Amino acid sequence: MLNSATWIAIYLPIFMLLFVILPQQRNMQKFVIKKNKNRKGLKIMTNEILKKYIGKECRISTGSLGTNVAGKIVDINENWIEVETKKGMEVINAEFIQSIKII
Repeated sequence: MLNSATWIAIYLPIFMLLFVILPQQRNMQKFVIKKNKNRKGLKIMTNEILKKYIGKECRISTGSLGTNVAGKIVDINENWIEVETKKGMEVINAEFIQSIKII
């Protein structure tokens, strides 16, 4: 049989992960998104700006909330950008884009 110290050593880290750390990270992500939207002078990237990059190889950065995506922009529809990468097709929400660099 397992004694109580062993139970605590096994289940306390799992409890901390599920009920403390993960909810805290979700709340922080929501806070960052809300803060970015409420900034004065913030302009959401429009489709007209993005359409000039269709067919070009780009590196798209979504900042701390995501990763960098490198590939060719295939299509832009509403707030979504379709990118052809080496691994296949990816769809990115334009609201979360921080920068686009032509390769």
